[in-house]
Amino acid sequence: MSSLIEQAAQRLEQLRQAGVEIPEIEVAPAPVARAQPAAAVAPVPEVPAPTSRQVILNLQSIAASGIVTPSAPRSHLADQFRVIKRPLISNAVGKGAAPLAHGNLIMVTSALAGEGKSFTSVNLAMSIAAELDHTVMLVDADVARPSVLRMLGLPPGPGLLDLLEGKAEMADVLLRTNVDTLTILPSGTPHPKATELLASDAMTNLLEDMATRYPERIIIFDSPPLLLTTESRVLASHMGQIVVVVHAGKTVQADVQQALSTIDSCPVRMLVLNKAREREGAYGYGHGYGYGYGYGYGSDQREG
Repeated sequence: MSSLIEQAAQRLEQLRQAGVEIPEIEVAPAPVARAQPAAAVAPVPEVPAPTSRQVILNLQSIAASGIVTPSAPRSHLADQFRVIKRPLISNAVGKGAAPLAHGNLIMVTSALAGEGKSFTSVNLAMSIAAELDHTVMLVDADVARPSVLRMLGLPPGPGLLDLLEGKAEMADVLLRTNVDTLTILPSGTPHPKATELLASDAMTNLLEDMATRYPERIIIFDSPPLLLTTESRVLASHMGQIVVVVHAGKTVQADVQQALSTIDSCPVRMLVLNKAREREGAYGYGHGYGYGYGYGYGSDQREG
C-alpha cells in the first residue's frame, strides 16, 4: 500500500514539473465522534404532604350557644374555665407536683349521661386554645353517642374509629379549624366492635404517638359515661389526667364513688361540679370549686 502511495506522489510531482496544473482537493476533516446526550429523564413530581381538612367554625353561633371562644370578651364562665384549665396545663407540661406519663392526654367523662361532660370538653378545649404556648386537639371519643361535631355546627365524618380500623390516616380525618390552635378528631364511622378497637394495640400506639409527637399539644378526649359503657374504662387506662363532671343536685354520691373506683389507675382525677347553685362569697367566685376534688362552674351549663 505504501509503494502505491509513493508512486502516485512521484507521478503527481512529475506532472507538476511538466507544467500540468493539478487542482487541489479539499479533504473534509473526519467527523469527530461526539458523545450522545443522555436520554432526557422527566423529573419526578413532588407529592405534596397530606394536609388535614380545613373547617370553619361559626364562632358567633358557638358563643351564642354558651360556649366560650378564644376571642370572646371576658366572662364569668370563661374565668371559671381559666381556673379549671390551669392545673391541667401545669400537669400536662410537667410542672405539676409530680411528673405524669401521658400528662397531656386528658379525658373528660361523667358517671352517667346528661351531666354536661361534652359541654365541659368543648369549653375546656376552647379555653386552652386561647393559650399562647400550647395547641389543643379535641377528640370525640364518645363513639356510641358522639356530640362534639353537632355542638360545633359541623357535619359528621370519618375519625377515630376509621383510624383504628386502618381505613384512614390522621391527615384524612383530622379537622383544622379557623381557631389556629384548635384541631378536632371526630369519633368516626360507627362500628359494632368499637370497644375492641379502643382496647386494641392500634389504639395504644395511636395514643403514644399523640402524646409524644407534639409535646406542647394538649389533647382533650370527650369520653362516654363511666357507668354506662366499657369504652371509657378502656380509654382511661391510657390517660394521664381525668376530669369527672358531676351534676350538682342530681348525681348521687354512690354513683360518683363507683365511677371513681373504675379509674383508680389514673394518677390525677379531678371532679368538676356542674350546675352548682351560687353561694355568696364561697371560695371567692361563688361556685364552690377546688382543684382535684371539687371544681365547680356556673349554674347555666348545658347537658351533654
